[in-house]
Amino acid sequence: MPNLSLKVNIPSTGAVKTMQFESNMIVYDACKMIRDRVQDSSSSSAEDFGMFLPDEDPKKGVWLEPGQTLEYYLLKTGDLVEYREKIRPLCVKMMDGALKTVMVDDSQMVEDLVKTICDRIGVPNFEEYSLLHEEDEADEEAKKNPVDKEEEPKVSDGKRMEQIRKKWHTDDEQHWLNQDKSLREQGIDETAMLTLRKKFFFSDENEDRNDPVQLNLLYIQARDAILQGNHPVSPEEAYQFAALQAQVQYSNYDSSRTRAYVDIKEFLPDEYQKKGVEKRILSEYSKLTGLTELNAKFRYIQRSRSLKTHGASFFLVKEKMKGKNKLVPRLLGITKKSVMSVDEKTKEVLKTWPLTTVRRWAAPRHSFTLDFGDYSESYYSVQTTEGEAISRLLAGYVDIILSRKRQLESPLMQVDNEATVHEDEVAPGRACAVHYPEDGAGLGSEGGVAMAGVMCNAQLPPNSMQLGVFPGSENQGMMAGTMASGNQPPSGQMGSTTSTLAAQQVLKGNINSTRGVIANIMPGLQNPLDLPPIGNDPGSVSWKQNQIDLQRQNVSSQMTAFTAAAVQVVTLSSGDPAETNYAAVGSAVNTISSNMSELAKGLPMLAALLSDTNDADKILEAARHLANAASDLLNCALPENLGERNKLLEALGRTGVASGNLLAMTGEEQVDKR
Repeated sequence: MPNLSLKVNIPSTGAVKTMQFESNMIVYDACKMIRDRVQDSSSSSAEDFGMFLPDEDPKKGVWLEPGQTLEYYLLKTGDLVEYREKIRPLCVKMMDGALKTVMVDDSQMVEDLVKTICDRIGVPNFEEYSLLHEEDEADEEAKKNPVDKEEEPKVSDGKRMEQIRKKWHTDDEQHWLNQDKSLREQGIDETAMLTLRKKFFFSDENEDRNDPVQLNLLYIQARDAILQGNHPVSPEEAYQFAALQAQVQYSNYDSSRTRAYVDIKEFLPDEYQKKGVEKRILSEYSKLTGLTELNAKFRYIQRSRSLKTHGASFFLVKEKMKGKNKLVPRLLGITKKSVMSVDEKTKEVLKTWPLTTVRRWAAPRHSFTLDFGDYSESYYSVQTTEGEAISRLLAGYVDIILSRKRQLESPLMQVDNEATVHEDEVAPGRACAVHYPEDGAGLGSEGGVAMAGVMCNAQLPPNSMQLGVFPGSENQGMMAGTMASGNQPPSGQMGSTTSTLAAQQVLKGNINSTRGVIANIMPGLQNPLDLPPIGNDPGSVSWKQNQIDLQRQNVSSQMTAFTAAAVQVVTLSSGDPAETNYAAVGSAVNTISSNMSELAKGLPMLAALLSDTNDADKILEAARHLANAASDLLNCALPENLGERNKLLEALGRTGVASGNLLAMTGEEQVDKR
């Protein structure tokens, strides 16, 4: 029976309705119920809407997660919630000045939004990018409500500190958004314009000419940093960088147009803008004839990587002079490899500490402290109001390092060398599933860890517990646990029933979570990625075709694994509930979840690459049909719905049809026959 009565406000119509819900209903199903009962003329998809818990302060409003239950948010009868559209436009400025309007999910954290934006423009290592609220556009607002800065006045550091800050364009001026908060929580409304920039320079050494999109972003950011003076360069290096920039902008040198080429303010840092340097630039420029635009950008990035301060983020701080009770201005630089103290006048590196020697750090009020453990005799402490920003930057580099380390560690290297590996070929030439035997002692496995609680008689003394073995576990291996001695079931049936109910609850949570994942990826399947112009030169054409072939292979592999998992869900749940292997069903559900997430990444990219054909919209439409079919299949596979076997089989049939249509649209409907 419904036990939760909520007032539901529909902002699109202005109506407020009182509706009855089960407290243990997941938000996804509650949204579906609301949409079925509300007459909404909006043409938006159901996945674009969600439940929102409003607050007097707009920054404190909360979007309810689709996979969570209503009771998770401590809702009580009479509370007001809103059923509103989650999708909102976001104006994003690229480093090359291009403006792109991206439809994003207002309920997501900035980290997820950056991933969405990078996916749309074809940038793979999204974790190294972030969004910036530029000072010139948010200056007045930032003073009232700073973004990504402490809500406290700056320490008065005089005109000299302000001059240094403006001269070196330190990160003190950068209003980076907090990755762990939503746009709403940071006061970013629909009129704001954000800039996408690389914040963590971790894998840029691996970028090459095979990725022109990211190469262009790296080139622009490196060029701007050098021209602004963020990276000190010698005169010869400045002329070489200027020549490469001219080759990128004007192509090959033409002696009849020398006056049109040289505007030293556009090509040189301030300290080298002197009379007579034009000849030096043109001399270097003339040597680059025949170098393509792509290769010129690549060479520019290669040279910038050789600079000592490449990839460093600088913060203006005050450091105590050794042996004196005096604070002097310094630049604190942070890279993926080290922390450095830099002279504020010459940008000469005074001292460097490898990042691997940092043991911990703290950001108290108006200061920042680093502990290098045994690698230093004392703490390194500086005065700054940017302690939180420095802390987040360090933590970001650590997170990326740990993430890449986990990716490199193969699961095969973590288990016993004598363990047996079974390989089942799911589809010839397409994909294979690798798993370890279930009875391998000592082998780890992924799965739900929730277990049912033990109920005991309230009249038992508190210590009336003993170690025992669950009845009915003889065929499952020995499993030690605690049971109330006064509540030992008279037969194996009661213990088996309790175990079955617990397993069903874990599976139910797994299925609801996966349906929530599918609901979250639906907005990303509405439009192709917004790729910059690729070009018609042989290199760009070859890269585009390689990407199309790669994405088609990935889709085929993921669809094969997805289809096999869908069949497994139906097959494994067909027997007696007491004998069903719910862990295996849950594993198949996890496979569906992971492959749907991967498809949501690759299909918009493939649609963008095929945008010059009529297949782009058809591919995404087929993907949305598949996502809806998968969600329906999982709903029918819930333990309480398994009694309606025919509906489950019909849902599987619709999933098979949707899978076939998607493969046909991507050009991978044929499988190898051997």
